Amino acid sequence: MLKTSISTTGKKALLFSCALATSYLAHAQQMTAALNNVIKNTPQGHTMQVPGLLSEQIPALPYQKIVLPGPQFLISDDPEYIRVPEGVALREPVQPGSVRLYLYNVNGVQEPEKMDRKIAAVIKNTGSQPMHIRMLKYSSQQPTTNYFFAGKQGLADFFQSQPETTAREVKPGASICLDPKQDKAVVKYDELVHGFYEFVIDQPGEISIVQTDLKTPATVAAARVKNALATKQYAGAGRGTYGISNYRIIVKDTLDTQNGLTQVLVADGEKDPWVIGKEATTGELKSLDGNYGILYNIELSWKSTDGKALALMTWNPRGDNGQWCGGMANTMVVSGGKFREGVIQLPSNQLVTTKAPEAILIQVFTPPAGGGVQKVHFTYSPPGASCLPTPLVLVPVDLR
Repeated sequence: MLKTSISTTGKKALLFSCALATSYLAHAQQMTAALNNVIKNTPQGHTMQVPGLLSEQIPALPYQKIVLPGPQFLISDDPEYIRVPEGVALREPVQPGSVRLYLYNVNGVQEPEKMDRKIAAVIKNTGSQPMHIRMLKYSSQQPTTNYFFAGKQGLADFFQSQPETTAREVKPGASICLDPKQDKAVVKYDELVHGFYEFVIDQPGEISIVQTDLKTPATVAAARVKNALATKQYAGAGRGTYGISNYRIIVKDTLDTQNGLTQVLVADGEKDPWVIGKEATTGELKSLDGNYGILYNIELSWKSTDGKALALMTWNPRGDNGQWCGGMANTMVVSGGKFREGVIQLPSNQLVTTKAPEAILIQVFTPPAGGGVQKVHFTYSPPGASCLPTPLVLVPVDLR
């Protein structure tokens, strides 16, 4: 399940506080030769043990946050668990242009008994002309109870996907399944349906997330269910249409490796607040607790006056906060360094990371010959099924 926090439902905001009073030097002194060798010899994406290195008091770098142009953004995760045999979890209008949809819903039917269902996204053409729909990015996993895998693999598939070259046509007033595989997939009790889609349309439409029986086409069920289910904000990250889909994060000052450990901290709910959207059924404003589905394009300038490289790693600071936060898994896109640029699953050698002293090595950026300032980029999105935040820690390391 999408998890920003811990409570009896695992759904209240976790707040990450950074004690900025801790000096850079104090953290730099924790980098022993043994820890340096661990980082130096760890393969990309793998977990490693770095005792004494990680804490929530690592100084956070100040940054400028810019809202980038992006698609209309819809998320369906409230109610997260669909408890009725047939119902609509989300119903939202969309306008011509690009759309991003994050589907995160679970078959939660227990009454009159646990039963197999299907959960699917349906788009209806509400315009007066034929609609043409073409996928730009696409990610869809088989229904699963392995929520960490769905979140991590879902981001990997989304980042690696390629635009479709042909469009599907939908006649005025007609509907189709956004993801045809969902109309055939069996969703057992407690299984998650996880889909992450970005597509373009040329007519206004309406998107419904519907749960129904295995024999009924999802389009038929969406048409006969007139009203969306009531929201239960405590049991999901959010539902509705949100005006922000992409951020650019620009770290204000040039990082120098001689100053020791630092971190970039986003999706914490404080320094980086949750975005606000509107839910069409009720007209209510809705907070997206966790900013799940939003892409952060992070840009950092750095230099090495002491000749050291710069390791980028992450860890799970909430590993002790009960059953909901015991693991963390993610996928990022990172620029080149010691390892190739591209998409990397975190971790790549196991399903999740648990808690300190375990960390995941994302990349090691090497100083340019002759010194100077260089820029690095990485793309982050809050990982579904994991508690937040996921700190992006920058550690000077000697590769010599």
